[in-house]
Amino acid sequence: MNPPTSDEPLIVEDDRTGNRVETLKRAILDNLNYIVARVPKRATPHDYFAAVAYTVRDRIIAGWIKTIEKYGRHDVRVVCYLSAEFLMGPYLANNILNLGLDAPIRQAMTELGIDVNHIIEQESEPGLGNGGLGRLAACYLDSMATLGVPAIGYGIRYEFGIFQQSIHDGWQVELTDYWLRNGNPWEIRRSMDGVDVHFGGHTESYIDDHNRFKVRWLPHATVRGIPFDTPIPGYASGIVNNLRLWRSEAPESFYFEKFNSGDYLGAVSGKTFAENISKVLYPNDEEIQGKELRLQQQYFFVSCALQDMIRLHLRFGRQLDTFHQKWAVQLNDTHPSIGVAELMRLLVDEHGMAWDHAWNITSHTFSYTNHTLLPEALERWPLPLFSSLLPRHIEIIYEINRRFLDQVRTRFPGDEGRVARMSIIDEHGEKFVRMAHLATVGSSAVNGVAELHSQLVKTELLRDFYEMWPEKFLNVTNGVTPRRWLAVANPEQSALMTSKIGDGWVRNLDELSRLEEYADDSQFRAEWAKVQRHVKARLANYIHDKTGISVDPSSMNDVIAKRIHEYKRQHLKVLHVLTLYHRLKSNPGLDIVPRTFLFGGKAAPGYFMAKLIIKLINSVGEVVNGDRDVNGRLKVVFLPDYNVSFGQKVYPAADLSEQISTAGKEASGTGNMKFAMNGALTIGTLDGANIEIRDAVGHENFFLFGLTTEQVESTKAAGYHPRDLYNSNPVLREVIDSLVSGQFSRGDQSLFRPLVDSLLNADNYLLFADYQSYIDCQDRVDEAYRNHDSWTRMSVLNAARMGKFSSDRAVGEYVHHIWKVAEMSAYSD
Repeated sequence: MNPPTSDEPLIVEDDRTGNRVETLKRAILDNLNYIVARVPKRATPHDYFAAVAYTVRDRIIAGWIKTIEKYGRHDVRVVCYLSAEFLMGPYLANNILNLGLDAPIRQAMTELGIDVNHIIEQESEPGLGNGGLGRLAACYLDSMATLGVPAIGYGIRYEFGIFQQSIHDGWQVELTDYWLRNGNPWEIRRSMDGVDVHFGGHTESYIDDHNRFKVRWLPHATVRGIPFDTPIPGYASGIVNNLRLWRSEAPESFYFEKFNSGDYLGAVSGKTFAENISKVLYPNDEEIQGKELRLQQQYFFVSCALQDMIRLHLRFGRQLDTFHQKWAVQLNDTHPSIGVAELMRLLVDEHGMAWDHAWNITSHTFSYTNHTLLPEALERWPLPLFSSLLPRHIEIIYEINRRFLDQVRTRFPGDEGRVARMSIIDEHGEKFVRMAHLATVGSSAVNGVAELHSQLVKTELLRDFYEMWPEKFLNVTNGVTPRRWLAVANPEQSALMTSKIGDGWVRNLDELSRLEEYADDSQFRAEWAKVQRHVKARLANYIHDKTGISVDPSSMNDVIAKRIHEYKRQHLKVLHVLTLYHRLKSNPGLDIVPRTFLFGGKAAPGYFMAKLIIKLINSVGEVVNGDRDVNGRLKVVFLPDYNVSFGQKVYPAADLSEQISTAGKEASGTGNMKFAMNGALTIGTLDGANIEIRDAVGHENFFLFGLTTEQVESTKAAGYHPRDLYNSNPVLREVIDSLVSGQFSRGDQSLFRPLVDSLLNADNYLLFADYQSYIDCQDRVDEAYRNHDSWTRMSVLNAARMGKFSSDRAVGEYVHHIWKVAEMSAYSD
């Protein structure tokens, strides 16, 4: 580097915090040498990734320290987001973007001879989530930091993720997701902030020195919760919040006396029990041992989080009387709802607070987000299991329930049916603890995640509670962060948009509406289409690398990527594929729009029907992809291992987004938002957030089919007979018959019989009822796609009108209507 001239001031930056290219180059090489312990000529791509990650982390930590000091100086109220999942995705690219380091760090890496994109690809994806629930939590953390909302995310530091998905002979195979194999440069272990969490045992009552009735919990087992902190920087905000994840360890990992006496297993048994709690995300809960571990996990991280909040509250010199004024705790679905009983235990048993005072604090601390309308997804714990694992908590829940039901009887005298329905304890047959009821009773606000969903929560799912407390219920439609899902995932489209409207949309997605004026600009549409072709070609290469299947980038990318579940109806998409296939077999010269049908998603390990659907997709693909009559016009691809990295490749390359769940079953969906934000057109039912997306982008830019929620209910109420639809529709009958003919199962006529029998005899999610409407709508999609210029115009309008679906908007609504916290922009410093 040349010395500065007399006119140039000498700029000396701290290598830990400076952002100039030369400073970044020095920092990367220093971290490579002194943290990674490699010299450049011996360094692997992963070594360089670690060096760059530590370089970026240094700059985040500088902002983190300033943020903590600012929060303390202003004595802010803090949002604590409790979630069993945080599907964060790889951190490096997102952190570089949020810090404004993209240009200098890319130049620094290029000058060091490092392929930037190759290094970014080295990062392992944190295995901390499964699907929409965990990804929503991650989006909200990003938005809270961007908006300057004081916040901490609390969850579990799972050693193993849900699983890595591999496909063998068409079947899903679950492989260990050891995401920590190469370490995690972003996290910081905080051993001194560890807390004890108890399980099992029994309780005993006593009278204390002040003649007060007290209960003491004598646990059978104790584990140690150790927090690991990951700083979460906001986009261009200067705010860095914290994601605190807890690992379960034994208080004493090795019992030397037992070892010396020859009890070698006993010497480490406590370590095994403790470490199992944070070992794996969502163990298979088909067996009682799995259910017990799930409950242990939920109580473990919630207890750790609440103890941590109380510790911080007291450290700041506050009285516990003000706890609810300084902490807003959001329950992300029912998984953390045990927190209601745990905070009562901590306040009453550990800190000597009177019950009524403790309940006032507790019920003004929590808010509850419901994420599902499926009864089987609303957690209910068998009473014997719950009582044996958490004996003090069941006593507290019984007391909460007794007092609550007294309120119900006062409000609705003589209505014992309502009392039974609303009870936290389900008394019918085998007794259960209803966690959604506990969350609702113990929270100051209950929200759904889309307008339709919130309405159904009030009128169906929690109707009795709504009639008692209508003021508690409100809607906050989900949103996704444009930083991850546009700026990082689709840099080409982002650059094109920025060239026309500036980069303000990254922080304020409503600014995308300015793109509408370019929808009728033929030159802009040509540029938009060119970007899409480039992105699709990149995905085609990735598909070939991962599956060996060659796809045509000029074909329509017709994508359904989400968790595999019968209500999400991936098998309805298969019926469409088979309908087109049979058309081509009947008329090989038929002029159809070439399509690549891309499926992605994981099935829960114990969910047989979902795994059979994956097998069906791959079996149909095996036949269709190799059929000469088809001649490549249809390709079926199941792309394995659906996660954030998968989404960043797939969402930008989709032409058609399949959002085809049965109306009234999907709470919201967020994949629908990510697809549309990247310019994909949607085919979907009036379900979840589809309704609001359709209203936003324009009904003419959305392909609607299927029964409405009301029609679904009336169809079932009238007596639904799917076999009648099968018999009356010859095309549907041909498709269904082919599934059990052996044509798609190498001659095995029984392979898909369970799926076919389920559809013919029950069809719980009304595939047959929606089949013809879906096929007709897909034919309209074909016609629309033939006019590429018109399709491109609709694509532009879809992206331009997605401003509402930013997670920044959603978090803003939580801030103002539920959490009542001040954004840091309200403070002068």
